[in-house]
This record gives sequence, C-alpha cells and structure tokens, in this order.
Amino acid sequence: MALGRMITGFITVVVGASLVPTLVTVITSATTNMGNMTSAAQLLELTVLFFALGVMIAGVGTAVSGLVEYGLI
Repeated sequence: MALGRMITGFITVVVGASLVPTLVTVITSATTNMGNMTSAAQLLELTVLFFALGVMIAGVGTAVSGLVEYGLI
C-alpha cells in the first residue's frame, strides 16, 4: 500500500504541473479584460500560486506518507 501512496503522490504532482499552463492562460485572459480593477486582478493572479502550492503540498504529503510506511523516513 505504501508504494501506491508514493505513486499517487507523484501522479498528483505531474497532473497538477501539467494543468498550471492552462490555468495561467485562463487567468491572464481574465485579468486583461478587467480594465481598471487592479486589486481584483492582483488577487486573481494569486490563484496560480495557491493552486501550485496546494498541488505540491498534496503530492509531497502523500509521497512522504508512503515513504514513512516503508520506514525510509
């Protein structure tokens, strides 16, 4: 089961990393059409950061729990 958790963690990171360019494209097109709402555009641009951090935390946490089950950490 620990190997399954490690593989799940790595798949989570790969899928999340492959979705980041699509998310950046959507966020960029949304912020260019906002006009003079600069604070809203800045908050919307932070979406990419929080998405990347969430994917990283989920993937690494899952992989580390698999390593702990194996006794490597």
